[in-house]
Amino acid sequence: MSWGTELWDQFDNLEKHTQWGIDILEKYIKFVKERTEIELNYAKQLRNLSKKYQPKKNSKEEEEYKYTSCKAFLSTLNEMNDYAGQHEVISENMTSQITVELARYVQELKQERKSHFLEGRKAQQHIETCWKQLETSKRRFERDCKEADRAQQYFEKMDADINVTKADVEKARQQAQIRHQMAEDSKADYSSILQKFNREQHEYYRTHIPNIFQKIQEMEERRILRIGESMKTYAEVDRQVIPIIGKCLDGIVKAADSIDQKNDSQLVIEAYKSGFEPPGDIDFEDYTQPMKRTLSENSLSNSRGEGKSEVKFGGKSKGKLWPFIKKNKPPPPPPASASPSAVPNGPQSPKQPKEPLSHRFNEFMTSKPKIHCFRSLKRGGATPEDFSNLPPEQRRKKLQQKVDELNKEIQKEMDQRDAITKMKDVYLKNPQMGDPASLDHKLVEVGQNIEKLRLEAQKFESWLAEVEGRLPARSEQARRQSGMYDAQNTPPVNNCAQDRESPDGSYTEEQSQESEVKVLATDFDDEFDDEEPLPAIGTCRALYTFEGQNEGTISVAEGETLYVIEEDKGDGWTRIRRNEDEEGYVPTSYVEVYLDKNAKGAKTYI
Repeated sequence: MSWGTELWDQFDNLEKHTQWGIDILEKYIKFVKERTEIELNYAKQLRNLSKKYQPKKNSKEEEEYKYTSCKAFLSTLNEMNDYAGQHEVISENMTSQITVELARYVQELKQERKSHFLEGRKAQQHIETCWKQLETSKRRFERDCKEADRAQQYFEKMDADINVTKADVEKARQQAQIRHQMAEDSKADYSSILQKFNREQHEYYRTHIPNIFQKIQEMEERRILRIGESMKTYAEVDRQVIPIIGKCLDGIVKAADSIDQKNDSQLVIEAYKSGFEPPGDIDFEDYTQPMKRTLSENSLSNSRGEGKSEVKFGGKSKGKLWPFIKKNKPPPPPPASASPSAVPNGPQSPKQPKEPLSHRFNEFMTSKPKIHCFRSLKRGGATPEDFSNLPPEQRRKKLQQKVDELNKEIQKEMDQRDAITKMKDVYLKNPQMGDPASLDHKLVEVGQNIEKLRLEAQKFESWLAEVEGRLPARSEQARRQSGMYDAQNTPPVNNCAQDRESPDGSYTEEQSQESEVKVLATDFDDEFDDEEPLPAIGTCRALYTFEGQNEGTISVAEGETLYVIEEDKGDGWTRIRRNEDEEGYVPTSYVEVYLDKNAKGAKTYI
């Protein structure tokens, strides 16, 4: 099967067909090129998508990626980034192995096709020239024959005419002979040209055209084979990245399998654990008995104003409790010592009393500890340097993180100092390399930075030690807590003052904070002015002087006699009253209590 023998007369159709084959190849190149553009755009969109959902540096969102589910999502984003990279590889390989190679091949193919058809056209032109020569010789032979025939007829006519002279007859005879000779010459020339044309035509149809068409056929078959190989390469480029894409997908599955819901739950605990104990049980208050003072209370009325100590809180003369809470006890202090000599000033000053149970429960379920102390409220919510606005557990973590960061900075500065010292030693041994004195300034500067960072680290370490000392041990018996309001607000208030705690255990907040507490406390005084006070259930005598500087406490002087309106329930605090307007909590170890069990109006606890 050869185009040279089968298609010897289809030169123009073969020319059109080979041009169509080149067009098909260029169309396939265009298809692959568009596919590479799609792969690049897809990879770009995947990378943009992965980048869009990556956590931003130094943001709250970055902190959320400590959870295993978020880590798995981050791994998915990274795998998708690698997945996009494989599509970029597909695009690059298709461009280099298919598009570029085929584009080069198309140019070569066009040149080869052009040369083959140019050779064919030359052969066509040659055979056409031979044909024209043949036609010319044939027409000349035909013309000479006709002229020779006319000359012969003229001679015969002249020879038969008796009126014509002998000279005219001889002239006509000579002319006829000349024409016959020209016809014979034309015949010989025509015969020669015809034989030559037949030879040329035989070579053209039996040799030249078959050879040219055979080359064109081979060229076309190579084109078909090349486009088939390109299609295989097209598939192979995709197949080569399938294992890596499979690894990316396996990585996503592995990341999903690494999600640990228990670990995430534990991280939530670590992130939001305040370190406080849950609120204790609410005491039952029996209001069925008449609210009247006992005879013992009346007998002690003369001693109400004795031994008054200056009260540190309240905008009015009366020592009201924290306005949000009415009759309940403050949060439990650390275990009280037997005397002030063991722990000066007894247990820690009590915190604010409780709200009603419904309010406490609602706040416990819904509220978030945003502003934990009045100082942060005054500063517009600015975070204190010692993180005292945070609950104890969270404050400890922040301080520990700060200490670690400072230690890293110290180590970095120390490494720099060592490097400068080594450089100085090199300069001392080889003065031509540099002046050792030029490094003294840097050494001094680095030393100052180290000292500054160490002082900063010591400051945070002291705060950390203070917090760790205040946090209750896990095995320690749970103590009663006042309520959700105390858990959210009061502890941070104490934390705000921890760095200003006096040696005797009391708090010495500056006047600005006290004034804020007073303002906030007195804003609600009118709401509770008409509340009926609790009846006294006994009396007490102050064994030591106690300066009650926090809300809910009352200051007493040594030897002062006061009324007991609520006895100690095991948390180390006793609620007392000096007069109708002044009442609060004092450490039980600071007073000697004389309860009147038969007093009217005494509370009954269940």
